[in-house]
Amino acid sequence: MEIHPTTSTDFKDVYYPPGGILIWMIIFLELSVFGIALIVLAYYSTENPDAFHNSRLLLNPAFGVVNTILLLTSGYYMATSIKHFRNQNQTKVAFSLSLTILGGLLFLLLKSIEYSSKIGEGLTFGYDTFFNFYWLLTGFHVIHVMVGLVILSTIYFQLKKVR
Repeated sequence: MEIHPTTSTDFKDVYYPPGGILIWMIIFLELSVFGIALIVLAYYSTENPDAFHNSRLLLNPAFGVVNTILLLTSGYYMATSIKHFRNQNQTKVAFSLSLTILGGLLFLLLKSIEYSSKIGEGLTFGYDTFFNFYWLLTGFHVIHVMVGLVILSTIYFQLKKVR
């Protein structure tokens, strides 16, 4: 059985954005929540800049750099899988999806190591305002990645079944 993209959908139609309106509503809601949280974080950082600066120095920048590279690479392979899906190349879709999933899993592994380190150092939720934001914002992102992994894994295994 082959996969076929929806051929009746006009992807140039402004009323039907790529991925469907529901996915764009979810993206908008996530960006809004995350954006508002970042604005509030920026506001609080101006209220007590020394405390925020000192707390920021307790983070390991290497974790952030590696996680950023993992997420950008994973996003690239997700976009690549969509391109292959539109070209009806199941093998390449599966390969790109597997790399996307691998990137998400490696992100979660590294984030777990980072979280364990922070907990071991006593830098938990409630330590100070900076770390309250750290745990809320990174936790929100971890949940986003976990939900994405469930969805992508479901698609991946469904794709493997039909091949």
